[in-house]
Amino acid sequence: MFKKIDHIEIVPTDINKTMDFYASVLGFKVRERFPVPMTPMREIAYLELGGTVIELISVEKPAAKPQDPWIVGYRAMAVEVDDMDSTVNYLKSKGIEITWGPVAMGKSKRAEIRDPDGLPIELRQW
Repeated sequence: MFKKIDHIEIVPTDINKTMDFYASVLGFKVRERFPVPMTPMREIAYLELGGTVIELISVEKPAAKPQDPWIVGYRAMAVEVDDMDSTVNYLKSKGIEITWGPVAMGKSKRAEIRDPDGLPIELRQW
């Protein structure tokens, strides 16, 4: 009946800056981008990485996200990486701050970065 998560929606402050981050830094590919003639939406872009899709929705006057990381709701997106040490070095070379970790968690390693709007992105090496 249920097959998979089709996509995750993100409302960015600046769709171009966010698309550049996900495409240029994290390697997402732009699947589709188009204007939307419905207020308050302006534009939608679909980006894909390894079969996972995020939908960026550009809207007029996006509201700020609550700052409490433990508010009820979705907390973070996680991206699996091949090698945590190489990934951390690569991100640092791109000027991306590692905001948490990396730490060993059982047989895996975990770290965290933030996208241009401060949304947390977990990095996980299994």
